[in-house]
Amino acid sequence: MTLQELKYLVALADHGHFGKAAEACFITQSTLSTQIKKLEAFLGITLFDRSLKRVTPTPTGREILAAARNIVEESERIRELAKHAQDPMTRTIHLGVIPTLGPYYLPHALSLVHKKHPGLRLLLREEMTPQILTHLNDGKLDAGLLALPVNDDNLRVEPLFYEPFFAALPAGHALAKHATLKVADIMKEKLLLLDEGHCLRDQALDVCGTGSRGREEVRATSLETLRQMVGMGLGLTLLPALAVDAGPRISEKLIEIRPFKSPPPGRTIGLAWRKRAPFPETFERLAATLKAHLPPEVEPV
Repeated sequence: MTLQELKYLVALADHGHFGKAAEACFITQSTLSTQIKKLEAFLGITLFDRSLKRVTPTPTGREILAAARNIVEESERIRELAKHAQDPMTRTIHLGVIPTLGPYYLPHALSLVHKKHPGLRLLLREEMTPQILTHLNDGKLDAGLLALPVNDDNLRVEPLFYEPFFAALPAGHALAKHATLKVADIMKEKLLLLDEGHCLRDQALDVCGTGSRGREEVRATSLETLRQMVGMGLGLTLLPALAVDAGPRISEKLIEIRPFKSPPPGRTIGLAWRKRAPFPETFERLAATLKAHLPPEVEPV
């Protein structure tokens, strides 16, 4: 019994016809028939019912077919592993991305990766930082795009870029008369924040010092909700640079965006992966590609 015979078995089951299966396997119908009979003789059972218009597996044949599929799939996986060893940029990566970055950076990043590394397939999973770190360590994720710092000795982290923050103000707000703002300008303002668990919330608190007395917090579950709340006049917020021009047009006339004076507050975004991950060159080259082709809104690090 050979791997090729098992592939013929799977092909015949999939097509239900000797002629079509033979064509898919690039062999003659007589060759396929001979190989299936040879396999049946080796196993001592009939694998297919040939009396019907469509060739179908027998009950025992179905059980053997399931095992054969697994063997064929695993053999393909072995071939892929060998291919990856030869070309580390031909593989699949499960990538975690924080919600305040994904919608705004991924269109740029995915287009770039597809162009520069067409053999690299990214399967995306949007999660908050604690979940990304957990899934990096348990192997459910291969890499993560998140805000730094990341304090985990099991991970290697490569900084990619610095993303400045902008102030989003309700239209007509007193601060909107200034072309640029200082962080001190918003210290006493009503600040709209993301809910607990979002790293951007903690970064906003660090920037604005919202622990001061008398500060009222209003929380939201997403940047787009914050943007709409600003448009309703409920307060102001901080928007990462990549999110500034990505909002719904309904709020364009309702909010004012102002930059901060240099050096602006912001966050550093990085790519993290396990130190013991196989094919580390994959992540090193991915990080290098992302760093070499930055969106205009961010700054190199």
